Amino acid sequence: MLQPFNRIFGIGERTEPETVEEAVLLNSEVIELPIVQIEPNRYQPRSIFNDEKIAELAQTIEQHGIIQPIVVRKLTEERYELIAGERRWRAVQLLRWVSIPAIIREMNDNETASVALIENLQREELTVIEEAVAYQKLLELQQLTQEALAQRLGKSQSTIANKLRLLKLPIEVQEALMSKIITERHARALIKVKDEASQLLLLQRIIEQGLNVKQTEEQISKLEAPAQEKKQRRPLLKGFSKDIRIAMNTIRQSLSMVSNTGVNVEADESEHDEYYQITIKIPKNN
Repeated sequence: MLQPFNRIFGIGERTEPETVEEAVLLNSEVIELPIVQIEPNRYQPRSIFNDEKIAELAQTIEQHGIIQPIVVRKLTEERYELIAGERRWRAVQLLRWVSIPAIIREMNDNETASVALIENLQREELTVIEEAVAYQKLLELQQLTQEALAQRLGKSQSTIANKLRLLKLPIEVQEALMSKIITERHARALIKVKDEASQLLLLQRIIEQGLNVKQTEEQISKLEAPAQEKKQRRPLLKGFSKDIRIAMNTIRQSLSMVSNTGVNVEADESEHDEYYQITIKIPKNN
């Protein structure tokens, strides 16, 4: 199972078995480890485990046994950390097993993290956000460029880059994506929106109105159009200090956001000798 990881990242010797049969042939000792002595992998990229699928796996294991042992590393005399096989480890706990077949390997933190990340990426069961986090961690752990990582994983650099861009979205958008409330295409559309407040506003609309991707993109176009129009009409405020210009632009952006919620806001700007005036009118009946 771990041999592909070694080929990709050069971790350890290239003698790690892919199956129990190979473990026997290669004299990799499979032992029974007490469940209570095993800790989950601290570098596990998967944050969501499907309870229903874990229960299905438990049923399969109960009928056919463990086909592939888990892989662990030794922490202390009586403590071990999972390297690969957390779903199997969780499943046998449902069955109330006392022990589980395991292979012990010597790995440092960097190697353990890399193996855990690669194992999950190869299974293709991660959410897009978990996948993006895994790519980011591998880039940091292995000190790779996006291009080098893409080559080692057999993916295009654009695939890696597009996933990583999702991590720049607000946490609320990422959580909606992980929970499958919105799709990856929705999230990609939201990346085009520059400010976080507008992204969150659009996220709310997508959820409440059930907007599809095309409708979301239309909303983004409407959001950008008034801003561009107002930008063309606004005075440049060249005679004002930087702080005043920032304050004015902040007010204008706030008014634009309120308008985008459907409230008919009217704003009139006028320049005087000693001050700049903005008059705001909000109709009582919208």
